[in-house]
Amino acid sequence: MNGTPNFAGWHVTLLAEDDTNTERLNRQLIVLGMRVNRQWKPIPANDLPNLVVVDVDRGWDELIPWSGDKPLRPVVAVLGSEAPARIAWALRQGAGAIIQKPVTASAVFPALVLAVSIHEERLTTAGRIAHLEERLKLRPVVFTAIERLKAERKVDDEGAYAILRNCAMRRRLPVEQIAAFFLVGSETLSEVG
Repeated sequence: MNGTPNFAGWHVTLLAEDDTNTERLNRQLIVLGMRVNRQWKPIPANDLPNLVVVDVDRGWDELIPWSGDKPLRPVVAVLGSEAPARIAWALRQGAGAIIQKPVTASAVFPALVLAVSIHEERLTTAGRIAHLEERLKLRPVVFTAIERLKAERKVDDEGAYAILRNCAMRRRLPVEQIAAFFLVGSETLSEVG
């Protein structure tokens, strides 16, 4: 995350029953310029807020509409218990920060910043992993293209890979894509060498 976010205008869903902690938290979120929707029922999957703050002491699985390994929004857990099961539940929901009960105004902003930062880092990491997994799936294509180039050009592995790599650099495309083009015939041998 670049810099500290400005939460003015953000829509936050506060999943908590009414109590003094919820009131304090609600006031502080409003002070930060957020539009607060306080409820103690599941969030509809088609109406996701920018941020979720949830009382994990009493939370249940259907309260948040996603699986913990792929949270769709940043999550802040409000926690008064040290029960391992409650902490584990918060982590399954994708919590990136915790606000300890009793809630203090000074704890809210840092927790929001941390949760948003963690969420953005998770999204970036997931994107990188997906990209690398896609490239990994295409490695057999590169291997096949290298084998074909070795046979047609009478070069070794390094020479065949250099041909693909140089073409990829000229075209500003991944080696895997050039290898696929070469194998299906849309990349001619004269262009590859």
